[in-house]
Amino acid sequence: MTTAVAAPFRFFSLQVVRTRRLGPSLVRVTFAGPDLHAFHSLGRDQSLSLFLPHPGQSEPVVPLELGDGWWQGWRELPDDVRAVMRSYTLRALRRDPDEIDIDFALHGIADGAAPGATAAPAGPASRWASRAAAGDRVLLLGPALADNRAIRFRPPEDTGLVVLCGDETAVPAATAILESLPAGTRARVWLEVPHAGDIQDVRTEADAEITWLVRHDGAPMAVDAVRAAELPGTERAYVWLAGESGQVKALRRHFVGERGVDRRRVTFVGYWRQGMTEEQLRAAE
Repeated sequence: MTTAVAAPFRFFSLQVVRTRRLGPSLVRVTFAGPDLHAFHSLGRDQSLSLFLPHPGQSEPVVPLELGDGWWQGWRELPDDVRAVMRSYTLRALRRDPDEIDIDFALHGIADGAAPGATAAPAGPASRWASRAAAGDRVLLLGPALADNRAIRFRPPEDTGLVVLCGDETAVPAATAILESLPAGTRARVWLEVPHAGDIQDVRTEADAEITWLVRHDGAPMAVDAVRAAELPGTERAYVWLAGESGQVKALRRHFVGERGVDRRRVTFVGYWRQGMTEEQLRAAE
């Protein structure tokens, strides 16, 4: 939970500036706000908490007048009133003008379904993102310090190889990380997406080999693709894993147990869990 990190975080009132479809399963939403000048982050895989309105609401309902007690006050609101809270990663931060980008994976949206398949019910964040328009209002809980513990990508200084693995929910963070890597950095990357149209061109100065695993084209799961790959130099590798919790755990077991990577050099984050809503996952944790 973002509020648990040992760094100053604050609320930002934002409005949608524009949207851009990145593929069948991904949409980029650009936000601006009068106090975004106070938003500071090194980017990469910066974690954020986004509060969205329910259909029919003009803005998300969060009782900010309670100060530090906003969380309990928010929890006590009726389910159909309190803002929908979802965790995302920062895709980009720009100045002059102050804007941020957040990329949304459109789980359950018909356009992201396999041809001939029936889409699963969309979650509230996917529904909101698929219909977002300029002027729509949201609330963001984000960092006021550029270096904070909600940034998890922290390779050791002696890293000789950066390994990134994730599904479509991790693509925004993984591509932001790739863009930030300096020239000469060796990187091996596996990114799993539903459709070939979700594959993105990534500009990076790193010496990066990127493998896109397209599920609807019959690609193997990430853990199987990684297990079959030759991967020299793992003694100084730094491994970053993100996405569905079960797959992330399986990848971590592979790198630590089968590849012999020091567990202290493996960062792993479960962005979601199969069969559970974020509310259920938060309650379980």
